[in-house]
Amino acid sequence: MNVLTGLLPAATALGAGGLLYGLTITALAATSVFARTPARRRDARATLTLLLHRPPAAPASPAAAKIEA
Repeated sequence: MNVLTGLLPAATALGAGGLLYGLTITALAATSVFARTPARRRDARATLTLLLHRPPAAPASPAAAKIEA
Protein backbone atom coordinates (compact mmCIF):
# COMPACT_ATOMS: atom_id res chain seq x y z
CA MET A 1 0.00 0.00 0.00
CA ASN A 2 2.89 2.33 0.74
CA VAL A 3 4.27 1.97 -2.81
CA LEU A 4 0.95 3.01 -4.35
CA THR A 5 0.78 6.07 -2.12
CA GLY A 6 4.24 7.11 -3.33
CA LEU A 7 3.21 6.82 -6.98
CA LEU A 8 0.21 9.13 -6.66
CA PRO A 9 2.16 12.44 -6.93
CA ALA A 10 4.11 11.14 -9.93
CA ALA A 11 0.93 9.98 -11.67
CA THR A 12 -0.74 13.32 -10.95
CA ALA A 13 2.23 15.26 -12.35
CA LEU A 14 2.35 13.04 -15.43
CA GLY A 15 -1.38 13.54 -16.04
CA ALA A 16 -1.10 17.31 -15.59
CA GLY A 17 1.84 17.43 -18.00
CA GLY A 18 -0.09 15.43 -20.60
CA LEU A 19 -3.09 17.71 -20.23
CA LEU A 20 -0.93 20.81 -20.62
CA TYR A 21 0.73 19.36 -23.74
CA GLY A 22 -2.67 18.53 -25.24
CA LEU A 23 -3.97 22.02 -24.55
CA THR A 24 -0.85 23.52 -26.13
CA ILE A 25 -1.28 21.43 -29.28
CA THR A 26 -4.96 22.38 -29.46
CA ALA A 27 -4.23 26.09 -29.07
CA LEU A 28 -1.54 26.00 -31.75
CA ALA A 29 -3.77 24.09 -34.14
CA ALA A 30 -6.54 26.64 -33.65
CA THR A 31 -4.08 29.50 -34.15
CA SER A 32 -2.72 27.95 -37.33
CA VAL A 33 -6.25 27.86 -38.75
CA PHE A 34 -7.83 31.06 -37.41
CA ALA A 35 -4.96 33.59 -37.24
CA ARG A 36 -5.61 36.80 -39.15
CA THR A 37 -2.26 37.20 -40.86
CA PRO A 38 -0.44 34.62 -43.00
CA ALA A 39 2.76 35.16 -41.01
CA ARG A 40 1.07 34.18 -37.74
CA ARG A 41 -0.52 31.13 -39.36
CA ARG A 42 2.86 30.11 -40.78
CA ASP A 43 4.58 30.53 -37.40
CA ALA A 44 1.87 28.54 -35.63
CA ARG A 45 2.13 25.73 -38.19
CA ALA A 46 5.93 25.66 -37.83
CA THR A 47 5.66 25.42 -34.03
CA LEU A 48 3.01 22.73 -34.31
CA THR A 49 5.25 20.78 -36.68
CA LEU A 50 8.10 20.95 -34.16
CA LEU A 51 5.92 19.83 -31.26
CA LEU A 52 4.46 16.91 -33.19
CA HIS A 53 7.90 15.84 -34.52
CA ARG A 54 6.71 15.80 -38.12
CA PRO A 55 8.61 16.88 -41.22
CA PRO A 56 7.30 20.10 -42.83
CA ALA A 57 4.77 19.50 -45.58
CA ALA A 58 5.53 20.55 -49.15
CA PRO A 59 3.21 23.19 -50.64
CA ALA A 60 0.31 21.70 -52.57
CA SER A 61 0.74 24.07 -55.53
CA PRO A 62 2.96 26.92 -56.78
CA ALA A 63 0.25 29.36 -55.71
CA ALA A 64 0.36 27.98 -52.16
CA ALA A 65 4.15 28.33 -52.18
CA LYS A 66 3.78 32.06 -53.00
CA ILE A 67 1.32 32.55 -50.13
CA GLU A 68 3.64 30.79 -47.66
CA ALA A 69 6.71 32.80 -48.72
